[in-house]
Amino acid sequence: MMPDQDGRTFFVTGATGGIGMVTARELAARGATVFISARSAAKGRRALDQLAAATGSGRLRLLELELGDLDSVRACANAFLSSGAPLHGLINNAGLAGQRGLTASGFELAFGTNHVGTFLLTELLTKRLRDSAPARVVNVASVGHRKAKGIDFDAVRRPTKTRIAYSEYCVSKLANVLHAAELGRRLEGSGVTTYSLHPGAVATDVWRSVPWPIRPLITRRMLSPEDGARTTLYCATAPDLAAETGGYYDNCQRTEPSELVTPELAAELWRHSAAWVGTAVEPVAA
Repeated sequence: MMPDQDGRTFFVTGATGGIGMVTARELAARGATVFISARSAAKGRRALDQLAAATGSGRLRLLELELGDLDSVRACANAFLSSGAPLHGLINNAGLAGQRGLTASGFELAFGTNHVGTFLLTELLTKRLRDSAPARVVNVASVGHRKAKGIDFDAVRRPTKTRIAYSEYCVSKLANVLHAAELGRRLEGSGVTTYSLHPGAVATDVWRSVPWPIRPLITRRMLSPEDGARTTLYCATAPDLAAETGGYYDNCQRTEPSELVTPELAAELWRHSAAWVGTAVEPVAA
């Protein structure tokens, strides 16, 4: 049971469908102000109309965001900050799988979208989160992070190598778990707590670019987005998690992540990420 969210503000990335839309819908239905992001204004407006119709909420807002383009990430963060809204929950849900190439900012497509863009967005919004505390950061990762053998910090600056990009996807999800763990350590005592999670194997548009006939084999036994959003909502709102930070969750239970999720690798990833996005990550807007 989710507590009432009246007076609280959340930003859910990638909420035009799937887990993100269900997450935004359930938060809005319980009284929260909810910002969602979309890669295009038209798609975002359609999602807002669907959410408003489902919830009756007049507290839904749209931001444009392309995580693979760091200029877009900065513009999105500044648009949110310029709204003057508090931020009680940043839910880093947006991501992609099964696509190959490089992002506009020069990273392997899955890694640059799922981690680098998310890292920068979170950094730019951290001060607002601290000012709004108690607040939470939730990274939607995947059990696939366990398949990663590590992070090759040179390979993530090159185009996707594998045919269906699953290995690269797993590396990006490992980065999501490491990011939440390191952010939790850095924000300890600030009132901002962090979480990463496996939503379950969910049939959403994130798999749209996996080629036939592999795609139906992957998705045919997957969960619904409603089931997939349960752990996200739990991490974002459950009162009993208020004193926990940096952990990894599956099926609304804290569980041990991959053995690669160590403070040493998390700190190394943070150093690389900060250098990639520029160490001066303070937002333009106050």
